[in-house]
Amino acid sequence: MAKSHPVDAHVGVRMRQRRTLLGMSQTKLGEAVGLTFQQVQKYERGANRVGSSRLYEFSRALDVPVSYFFDEMPGNALSGRPMAAKVKRGTGFGEAGTPFATEKDPLIKRETLQLVRAYYRIQDEPVRRRIYELVKSMGEASHASRPTKKK
Repeated sequence: MAKSHPVDAHVGVRMRQRRTLLGMSQTKLGEAVGLTFQQVQKYERGANRVGSSRLYEFSRALDVPVSYFFDEMPGNALSGRPMAAKVKRGTGFGEAGTPFATEKDPLIKRETLQLVRAYYRIQDEPVRRRIYELVKSMGEASHASRPTKKK
């Protein structure tokens, strides 16, 4: 099987991320855009390229702008492409890229998406804010207590 183009893979990851965040199944998304869940699965894996009209349908079904699928695009996604050398650095979308490699990106893990969904189900805003502050402080304390490597 041929390797997915980095842009197709990124669009697929963003599609899966949004679908999962909404709690939507591949079947439900497929029904919304007239596809089978297997076809949605291929798009999410980056195995199939998404045409512009299909991407527009996905954006409507997932309630995001089309640009959402290209957010956080790694700056090197087009490296090795003929036109990539002609584009001035810093002029494209998502030049900053993501802080993690796709395989290690905690933002695409199911656990993270479930946590975000559960967090936003909390109706009481002051309670939700206190939970946010608690988790944030625990993360900072955990990071601060890690031993640093000496050179």
